[in-house]
Amino acid sequence: MAASSAAAPAEQRRVGDIERAIQADVGRNIEALCAAAQGGLWRAATALARTEPARVGIITGFFVPGAVPPAAETDGPCGAALLARAFGGVGIVCRLATDIPCRDACVAALAAAGAAEVVVDAVALGASLAPLIAAWRAAGVGHALAIERCGRSADGAPRNMRGEDIGAYTANLDELFLAGPWDTIAIGDGGNEIGMGSLPRALVARHVAHGETIACVTPARHLIVAGVSHWGAYALIAALAAIRADWRPRLMACLDEGLDRHILETTVARGPAVDGVSRRQTATIDNYDLGFHHLKLREVRALVDGPAAAHAV
Repeated sequence: MAASSAAAPAEQRRVGDIERAIQADVGRNIEALCAAAQGGLWRAATALARTEPARVGIITGFFVPGAVPPAAETDGPCGAALLARAFGGVGIVCRLATDIPCRDACVAALAAAGAAEVVVDAVALGASLAPLIAAWRAAGVGHALAIERCGRSADGAPRNMRGEDIGAYTANLDELFLAGPWDTIAIGDGGNEIGMGSLPRALVARHVAHGETIACVTPARHLIVAGVSHWGAYALIAALAAIRADWRPRLMACLDEGLDRHILETTVARGPAVDGVSRRQTATIDNYDLGFHHLKLREVRALVDGPAAAHAV
């Protein structure tokens, strides 16, 4: 690893600033969840930065059956594709797992990101995960990273933020996430995503609408809670750039507004994909257009060089 141990405290503070920036609440009342997960970004980024060669299996895709048209939501596949592009640029080999209902959105996102070579493991609903688990083990996957993937609640059903059971449209990829021997990283924004089981269920129940019902019980070793899961992708790329100076130029090139827009617009049009809040086929994430999200992207980019740079944005 390029960074010296003496520099680590400064790097850790910088990554902490990035984490706090992406934990701004957008109306889900997740401040307490963010506080409980504090430090997760640093732990996730250092786990990746200190593993060479790293091999990452990304898990994503959150189907919205009530949308017009029914499709995967934009949050998740777009961030996963941005991560895949960034990982590939620094030599981290990755593959992506989703289910058949979300496959086309993930494939479109990866192609738009310039990461079409990434293997997509699309699981049929109700199919055994044993072959995929064996494939990941054979491929030497060392880290499983879930981003905005609906996970199992206490009664076993995956539930959206409205409390609706979407098990008829969702493969049990929690089983893959937990199968190991890989380390586990998760990014979520509402309490019902894979990885949120690291937080007390009572905490989610107390602060999030329908929390008792929707809280995911699947834990992650490293949990990143963000106001929007897409911001978690920004943050993980930025954190790696802050830690690894040798990777920084290639990673920062991926935190590009034009690239981010191209991924989103292509995924919506060709996936298709829909906004998970409005349930419409629009180039938005969580009912916000990219102008809003790119304010956060600029803040995160500036923080890679330190707080003083961020304050000038």
